[in-house]
Amino acid sequence: MVADSLVYHPSVNHYVRFVNTTVGRDKVLRFVQYLARFLSYYLLRKGYSAKALVPWNSIKSQFGMARKLMRMGKNVEHLKEAGRLAGTKNMDPVLRYTAIARQLSYFTYLTLDSLHYLSVANIYPLPSITPTLSKWANKAWLSGITFSILSGTYTLNQLSSRQARTNRLLGEGKVEEKRLEKEIFETRLQMLSDACDWLIPAYTLGMVGGKGRFSIDEGAVGLAGIVSSLIGVRGQWRKTAQ
Repeated sequence: MVADSLVYHPSVNHYVRFVNTTVGRDKVLRFVQYLARFLSYYLLRKGYSAKALVPWNSIKSQFGMARKLMRMGKNVEHLKEAGRLAGTKNMDPVLRYTAIARQLSYFTYLTLDSLHYLSVANIYPLPSITPTLSKWANKAWLSGITFSILSGTYTLNQLSSRQARTNRLLGEGKVEEKRLEKEIFETRLQMLSDACDWLIPAYTLGMVGGKGRFSIDEGAVGLAGIVSSLIGVRGQWRKTAQ
């Protein structure tokens, strides 16, 4: 009876639905990958031996490669979405163009990322251009996140304006106010995730590394990845709730 209660528990069913999605598994792997990235940096700073760092460095690299493999073929999805958006006429122009630019950026990123995986995995070695593939993949990823942040900023401004116009004295206004508050919260949360994700390719490209005024280190990148991964896990968990 106890086993039946456990097996058929709603939380277990929800978990199964979650891990049955590629996105759900990817978000969990991503969280562990960036947790390992942070811990390897933290242990190094604390003076732990190189042997103590080996498991975390292995998780970081192996999970990263596994996620690259899982993403292969996903570039077509973004190209298709860009085409759909291009044919949409009844959409806010700012949101439409930033969405198209974002989807094309992600298409480029995932295409280059797949070629980079094939090279580093020695499936189809391209030693002369492997570093270039990585560099331009990160640039495309950074571009996509930037367009997402621009879209989020515009959306947040629009929602805030609508919220200011809401008549709080009327019953309909109260309902609308609650709905807008929820949308504003979700938009801000997505922008936080985008801001954290933006730091990752920016650091890889040397834009925020070093000793400059806005410099960050491996530990900060690891923490940024942890935060955005948890936000992603939350979003996918909610999507698989029903």
